[in-house]
Amino acid sequence: MNTKSLVSVVITTKNEEKNIETCIKSILFQTYPKEKIEIIVVDNNSTDKTKEIAKKYTNKVYDKGPERSAQRNYGLLEKSSGEYLLYLDADMILSSSIIDQCIQTMQNDLNIVALHISEVVLGKKFFSKVRRFERSFYNGTVVDGARFFKKEILQKVGGFDESMSGPEDWDLDKKLKQSGKIGLLNVDNNINENDNWVLGSFVKNKGVDYTKYGSVLFHNESEFDLKKYFLKKRYYTKSFDGYIAKWGKNDLDVVKQLGFNYRFCGVFIEQGKWKKLLLHPILALGMYFLRGIVGIVYLFRGLLR
Repeated sequence: MNTKSLVSVVITTKNEEKNIETCIKSILFQTYPKEKIEIIVVDNNSTDKTKEIAKKYTNKVYDKGPERSAQRNYGLLEKSSGEYLLYLDADMILSSSIIDQCIQTMQNDLNIVALHISEVVLGKKFFSKVRRFERSFYNGTVVDGARFFKKEILQKVGGFDESMSGPEDWDLDKKLKQSGKIGLLNVDNNINENDNWVLGSFVKNKGVDYTKYGSVLFHNESEFDLKKYFLKKRYYTKSFDGYIAKWGKNDLDVVKQLGFNYRFCGVFIEQGKWKKLLLHPILALGMYFLRGIVGIVYLFRGLLR
């Protein structure tokens, strides 16, 4: 008798015809039983073939807007049937054992109400490598955002704050912490991915040897474009004032997430992480260049709107 829990995976999309199929395939080729995974796609009025492609794999394709917070809530809270929930962006790829490992981790420690999942940014160009380097410092910190949880917990905290687009995952983490602790999925699980993994060649062609990683989420961002990066960060800063007002400027998490000391120093040196800066000085310089751009955008967010 199969007693495994149903897991609902919600993917939010908008004009993602280049990414959606790969994302869905990474869900279908999990070690977790396929019949125990529900795939839900919540699209925001795409004008390309995103929905057409998604419908080849799931009949649960919906339209919802105006922002990703509303899309996520619609899929996770209104359309899902699973005991466990996982939400993804369309440019994300799951390593093959993530769902299995997430459930085992939460069942082994009942104090855990949600999980952070380590991300590995794909890309071959210099600044894509810089982004991959930078993202490695954030896993499991207050800069991260939980992606896997029990549905009953998400219902309890009310899901994402739909007034935000940018810090809504930080806001959700703060609400989740009021119900229990957020864990970090052990990246060393399944560290030797099978060389026959169906998406292995795709990930390697994006500049990353997946066999060096275990249970991680590969983020298939476009090769780095400075203008797009600037515009994206500028857009996200629009919700920062509302986030600060909600939790207070002296809240310990808010101080870390938006303050200079932690975002430019603390997160990169805590728990021995400073060693990576010494081992990769060129990447570190590139990272601080990007952090400087983000800092400027944040400081002048009122003028840039």
